Amino acid sequence: MGPGNAQSSLVHKVWVVCVDAVGHLIDDDGMAIASHVALSLLMTIFPFIIFVAALAGFIGDAQLAQQVANIIFNIWPQQVASPIAAQVHDVLTGVTPGLLTVSAGVAIFLASNGVEAVRTALNRAYRCSESRSIFFRRGQSLVFVAIGGIASLTLAFLGVLGPTAFAYLADHFPELLPFEEIYKVLRLIATNVLMLSVLVAAHLWLPQSRPPIAQLWPGVVATLILWYVAGKTFAFYIGKFANYAATYAGLASVVTAIFFLYLIALIMILGAELNAALRRLADGRLR
Repeated sequence: MGPGNAQSSLVHKVWVVCVDAVGHLIDDDGMAIASHVALSLLMTIFPFIIFVAALAGFIGDAQLAQQVANIIFNIWPQQVASPIAAQVHDVLTGVTPGLLTVSAGVAIFLASNGVEAVRTALNRAYRCSESRSIFFRRGQSLVFVAIGGIASLTLAFLGVLGPTAFAYLADHFPELLPFEEIYKVLRLIATNVLMLSVLVAAHLWLPQSRPPIAQLWPGVVATLILWYVAGKTFAFYIGKFANYAATYAGLASVVTAIFFLYLIALIMILGAELNAALRRLADGRLR
């Protein structure tokens, strides 16, 4: 087979896999499930932040919760994040360490509903039915929320402590000043690594079954790339064309956030469908 034929064959396989993934996304009600995931995620944000705020107050630094909120919304387009972030910060002003009791327990449970929504989406994409106990699934979701809270606090703590430590070292070692921008890049990389870890963990442990670990990376990489493109495109669309305030009035910020989260959820499900399509291609079930 010549180079031209090999290239044509590769393009044909990519096309077939993409068409199959999109087809199964539609057949598996991926668009409807993405709406469910988006609404669940939006309803999860406030309980999760309250839980993190209570946990931060328990360890003695309530400002860490503000840092976690900043980390979460820095990933979103500014036009989407600003109204929601303002509401979150208003909520955090009333949070006390006492929320670590009953209120934090309720917040954790509500936040775990978002994890369950993602589980449903991944099970549909990988075409498997749940046979695990509801207690196991809910317990796993609670563990995901707890680990996410601890990881977010750790990242926020580094975000607070890191600049102070760098400034202290730069005062004593001025030759470090040229590396300040590199340090900021490393902090950004740490945030992205956390996102990647959460995404990979979701593909690994939430669905009943999945392709082997080595075959998960195409969907994960495609998800990250499409998330970046969707974020930039949506921010451009909001800034140049859309005027949700004229249509939805006071609900504009909520509608914008749901629409953005819908795109994020739809892309995540498409990444799982892509992995499933590649698995069918490898097994000879896709032509």
